Amino acid sequence: MEYIETAIALIIAYLVGSLSSAIIVCKLLRLPDPRTQGSNNPGATNVLRIGGKKAALITLFGDVMKGTIPVLLATWYELSAISIAFVACAAFMGHLFPIFFRFQGGKGVATALGCLLALSSLAGLAWMGTWFIVAIIFRYASLSSLVASVLAPLYIWFFSGEIMYTIAVSFMSILLIYRHHRNIANLLLGKENKIGAKNK
Repeated sequence: MEYIETAIALIIAYLVGSLSSAIIVCKLLRLPDPRTQGSNNPGATNVLRIGGKKAALITLFGDVMKGTIPVLLATWYELSAISIAFVACAAFMGHLFPIFFRFQGGKGVATALGCLLALSSLAGLAWMGTWFIVAIIFRYASLSSLVASVLAPLYIWFFSGEIMYTIAVSFMSILLIYRHHRNIANLLLGKENKIGAKNK
C-alpha cells in the first residue's frame, strides 16, 4: 500500500513547494511583486534587492522549509528511499512551477537546500559551507549556488551512500543549473550583479 501513501506524499510535497515564499512575503509586507521588479525572480536574492534583509531572510527560511518539511515527514512516516527521493523532487518542482502562481516559480536554490538538509544534514551543511566560501571569495550569489549545486550530488552520495537520494539531488542540480542560464551568461560577460549590489 505504500504506493498510495507515496502518491499522497507527492501531492502534498508539490502543493507545499508551490507556496511561493517570495510572493507571499512581498504581499504581506506591501512590497512590489518580485516577478515584476529587480531580476523578476521570486526568490530570496531578489527580495533582498527590493525589500531588504528582513524580507529576504523570511523568504529564505520559508523556501528552505518547503523542501525540509515534506522530506522529513516522509522520512518520519518511514517511506522507502525511492519514495522519499520522489517527495524531495516534488517539493522542488512545486517551487519551480507553483500551481498557485501560474507556474511562475523561482530558481530553486533554497528549496533544494532544504531537501538536501532533510536527506542528510551533513550534506546540507557541506552545501552551505561551499556556498559561503564561494560567496566570500567572489561575491556572486549565483556563482555560489552553481558551484554548491554541482557538488551537491557528491555530498549526498558521500554522506548518505543512498543512490536514490543521489539521483534525486542530481536531478535537482541539473534543473537548478538550467534555471541559472541567464546568470551564467552574465557571469561570462562580466555583467552579473554582486551580492549587495542593485540590479543593473
